[in-house]
Amino acid sequence: MKDPNLICIGAVMGAFGAKGEVRLKSFCADPADIGSYGTLTSEDGSQSFHLTISRPVKAGYAARIKGVRYKDQADALKGTRLCVARDALPNLPDDEFYHSDLIGLEVLDTGGAKIGQIKAVHNHGAGDMLEITGPGLKGGIMLPFTQQAAPTVDLASRRVIVDPPDGVLPGSDPTE
Repeated sequence: MKDPNLICIGAVMGAFGAKGEVRLKSFCADPADIGSYGTLTSEDGSQSFHLTISRPVKAGYAARIKGVRYKDQADALKGTRLCVARDALPNLPDDEFYHSDLIGLEVLDTGGAKIGQIKAVHNHGAGDMLEITGPGLKGGIMLPFTQQAAPTVDLASRRVIVDPPDGVLPGSDPTE
């Protein structure tokens, strides 16, 4: 069970070499910051990890985790998501959001009609994309998380107002 007060800031991608180092993928805005939060925990808070970044490597960082001395120990951690307490994260400006704060928010169109809710936030290098699921959205939709497509994010009310481009929502293609 994921602790809602923990925010995932990285993941162990597997062993790096034969001496117990791991390859880390950082989800921080500045990827190097993953090494600055001190002791990290697993998503459920049951394990603690004190890591030391060794060096940057392709697609992440090589790191040492206290107590991990052998390749098989490092391999056993593959896929472990590394989390930090929410209050250890910096406060963000009004127009920036942690992905975890967006997941689960209700999504409404500019007329107030409910579209669905945010299932996930993805970033494959070209910017954040909101994955929205709901009734009538077979398999969900992907919407760019831009000021134009999602002009209003109201965390207090737990909702996002979106203005998707024509054709994104079922039945919204003017050429049909």
